[in-house]
Amino acid sequence: MASVPKEVIMNVKKNERIFPKVACFKDLIAICSERGEKAAFTYPIKKEFKTLSYGDFAKKVTAIAAGLTKLGLNGKRIAVIGETSPEWVASYFATIVSGGVIVPMDKELAIEEIEGFLAGVEAEAIFYSGSFNEKIKNAIENHPSLCTFIPFNPAAEEENEKLLPIDSLIALGEAEIEQGYTLPDRNSKDLAVMLFTSGTTGTSKCVMLCENNIIATSNAACESVNFSDQDRTLSVLPLHHTYEMTIMVASLTYGIHVGINDSLRNLMRNINEIKPTALVLVPLFVNTIYKRIWDSAKKKGKDKLLRRMIPLSNAMKKMGIDMRRKLFKSVLEAFGGELCKIICGGAPLNPEMVKNFYSFGIQICEGYGITECSPLISVSPYFKQKRGSVGPAVPCCEARIADAAPGDKGYDEGEIQVKGENVMLGYYNNDEANAGAFTEDGWYRTGDVGYMDEEGYIYITGRLKSVIVLENGKNVFPEEIEEYLEEIEEIAECVVVGRKGEDGETVNLTAVVYPNRELFPEGTADEEIHKAIYAKIQALNKKIASFKKIKDLELRTEEFEKTTSRKIKRHLVK
Repeated sequence: MASVPKEVIMNVKKNERIFPKVACFKDLIAICSERGEKAAFTYPIKKEFKTLSYGDFAKKVTAIAAGLTKLGLNGKRIAVIGETSPEWVASYFATIVSGGVIVPMDKELAIEEIEGFLAGVEAEAIFYSGSFNEKIKNAIENHPSLCTFIPFNPAAEEENEKLLPIDSLIALGEAEIEQGYTLPDRNSKDLAVMLFTSGTTGTSKCVMLCENNIIATSNAACESVNFSDQDRTLSVLPLHHTYEMTIMVASLTYGIHVGINDSLRNLMRNINEIKPTALVLVPLFVNTIYKRIWDSAKKKGKDKLLRRMIPLSNAMKKMGIDMRRKLFKSVLEAFGGELCKIICGGAPLNPEMVKNFYSFGIQICEGYGITECSPLISVSPYFKQKRGSVGPAVPCCEARIADAAPGDKGYDEGEIQVKGENVMLGYYNNDEANAGAFTEDGWYRTGDVGYMDEEGYIYITGRLKSVIVLENGKNVFPEEIEEYLEEIEEIAECVVVGRKGEDGETVNLTAVVYPNRELFPEGTADEEIHKAIYAKIQALNKKIASFKKIKDLELRTEEFEKTTSRKIKRHLVK
């Protein structure tokens, strides 16, 4: 077999890092309690920022758990919905440590979907933020099985015997603690979390996870990412996603100071207030940050200077002189000035972009996962990264390439399959989906296609469900071509699809593009934009295999519709 280029983006001397390896959420709460006044969360309240210590967070979780137990809700299914807040995190933790099952819900759901999911999982209580006060009124009337509604910010005029504001629940729990309540032990292999997938393919399934699933992937993240208890992060992604919650658990395990972003509208304000050293993002956000860097440089007439500084910085780094943070100070200051690492998962990143971020002084650790794997499968190690790879499988699982066939990278490509502590218990009430999710020998079928090198590093090339089959029988994975297209700065977003030719047989690869109109003079006609982008696509076609060449280009006037984790809903692109 041919070998993959072993270019290592970063391979520095590894410092010895000590972090507590927890076995359950109860252990984590004990560790949080021991940290006392150390800052756990900083969060915005209107125009002010407030801080919650680790010790007070632990007290809040324990009191909520005690209150739930007093109400007979320990062991029950409890939903949570709303914007990211310390109360959201505390409710999640408290439900689990009390012996219950937490059901995190997407805050972008319509009320009909919320009610449908609540009924589907037979939830008996729900935590929710103030923005849902009106929506939840319907659920109170329509779902008699929901016995307790716990608002974080209750409306002043609300009165209902089923309503119990979070502060009242905490007071109830504190009284129980005075009477001797302590957190119970629970079987870490029992059902603890029920999650609805975001449905990029048009369907939503309910994934069942146990406590051990979340803890195993959190510990794996701690081992793979160069976190420090001196780090500051900013929670940007919705907490109902396991990706964000797993990193939240890992952050609290490490003793990291977590800033909370209340909305994307306030993101830059919050970044400059918190001054994070680390961010956890999805590719769309990373791509946006990268394009913003270059757009800003171009507007100031400094883009050519920036391009010249990158090889200069890299050459100095190879000589042992690291001037990156001084040379690119203006770039870094736009993101608080102290950002040095980005953890990214959800889809492969452009390797050239990752390399340039490193040149600026920002290390990107790419992760790969799926909700059904809690969600972590692999992480590109902080101390040894390979361009284009999402790293080897994390310590809590194994990965293999199944049904492999020779690929054009010199390695056999096939479906990535996984088994280990991270793999879900199964789908709730969905025998058909469960039957198709696992192989006969017990491996989870991810539906992703890729290959592994000699060191076990995983490279993702596409999705089985999005594969385009050409008239000659060749398979094209659109994600691979989209990576190339994203190098074109005039392209903001793109999806590659297969269109039937006039003969009804030929399949033409077509790039459906939402252009970066800011780079064109105001009033530029679509015909001119089409011409400029298509010229760059034709130049790009010379670099890829003939059967992967883009034949047609279609422009969009609006962004693609996305899930709340900012993934494009491919099935809606016709």
